[in-house]
Amino acid sequence: MLPALFISHGSPMLALEPGASGPALTRLASELPRPTAILVVSAHWESDELLLGSAPQPRTWHDFGGFPAPLYAVQYPAPGSPELARQAQQLLADASLAARLDEQRPRDHGAWVPLSLMYPQADIPVVQLSLPSHFGTELQTRVGRALSSLREQGVLLIGSGSITHNLGELDWRAGPQSITPWAQEFRDWMVKKLQANDEIALHDYRRLAPHAARNHPSDEHLLPLYFARGAGGTFKIEHSGFTYGALGMDIYSFA
Repeated sequence: MLPALFISHGSPMLALEPGASGPALTRLASELPRPTAILVVSAHWESDELLLGSAPQPRTWHDFGGFPAPLYAVQYPAPGSPELARQAQQLLADASLAARLDEQRPRDHGAWVPLSLMYPQADIPVVQLSLPSHFGTELQTRVGRALSSLREQGVLLIGSGSITHNLGELDWRAGPQSITPWAQEFRDWMVKKLQANDEIALHDYRRLAPHAARNHPSDEHLLPLYFARGAGGTFKIEHSGFTYGALGMDIYSFA
């Protein structure tokens, strides 16, 4: 059975400049059984309710600005799966979680950037599930648990965000060996609680974790971690590292 994954997707430039985490994503994909489909919760689809992308062929959305022209030429034409979207909608309903289908939503970079490194052929159907970020950590745990049975059908469940995410305090000249202490302390606290399976502390991270608000001025990039944890099992670090001093690039599996 496939694990659930949490992927720190970093800058959109990861698609062209894979650094250390790109090869880790490629390796991880090569080691997993080939998925029948992929369902992604991305930090870049915030919403007021649960929405499931149900377009048969979502377009690649370059939902960012100010990057080099070659990045805007990257396409990830993987098909969607209206059937999987409807199945996920029913599983959520069975868990008393209402979700609507959205036939218009394009595929944002939180989904296509890491997938372009994992499955570059873009031949596996991909469905996105939105992130009602204002409902916090516990909802994402519930959503992950509600969809966990999809793993038994060969569906790869991915939460795509970042273990740390404060763009205002990044050092864009820093090398991979330069790590800001407050980012490292937060990341290490999260790993310790994940290893201990301490759900109470994890759900209350903003109050309990060191430098929580500094690492995540808003919740949206950490919440996909809770989806992946809820959907999966035993925690494992697949890759660990930082870019720009304080942007965590960790990849975790929950098998």
